Amino acid sequence: MGVEFEAINVEGNPAALAELHRLGVPLVPAVAVGDRVVHGWNPKGVAELVGVEYAERERLSLEELVKRLDTVLAAAQRAIRQVPEASLEMKSPDRDRTVRNLGYHIFRLSLAFRDGMAERRFPEEWLQEGAPPAVHDGAAIARYGQTVRERLAEWLGRPGALEGVVETYYGPQTAHELLERTTWHAAQHVRQLYALLEMMETAPDRPLTEKDFAGLPLPKALW
Repeated sequence: MGVEFEAINVEGNPAALAELHRLGVPLVPAVAVGDRVVHGWNPKGVAELVGVEYAERERLSLEELVKRLDTVLAAAQRAIRQVPEASLEMKSPDRDRTVRNLGYHIFRLSLAFRDGMAERRFPEEWLQEGAPPAVHDGAAIARYGQTVRERLAEWLGRPGALEGVVETYYGPQTAHELLERTTWHAAQHVRQLYALLEMMETAPDRPLTEKDFAGLPLPKALW
């Protein structure tokens, strides 16, 4: 028997946001059943919350995830360079986020993996940061993305870089779990960036293929 959920968009919905705050949840995503709530990306926690068995699945290896994340970030660099300056303030359909901030977010969330592993903590605030004024156009965002790729490569080359547990805002995560989440999170936003480019009547430059997405637990929905 399936489990049905009602999805509520809290943006522009003060009552829904107030209810989340009452439950002790500062930001979405979250799943609530009565006064019990699971915050953030936590499929196992959601399964326990609704009383269904959680089926563990095989993850891509750490080595493959490292390669895949860099492939995704390279694709994000190509795509964000294609965005005309006049379209950078265009909003995505799902939330009040500009294309400029979406592009920046792809790279910031990826650098947050390194920060989380280094500090053994992962606050949600890292994922809410917008593009600073200096990162003002697609070329600047792509340059920031290159810096992120280089910093990640330097970190991942260290012994023990992919060991240990990080206390995230949605619970403890192993390095493997956090890297997988980072990779599919970035890939999902690249998919969205492709859709936005198409709205601008621009074909993405050498877009990612189904092979690049294979094995990642991506949502079916784009937004």
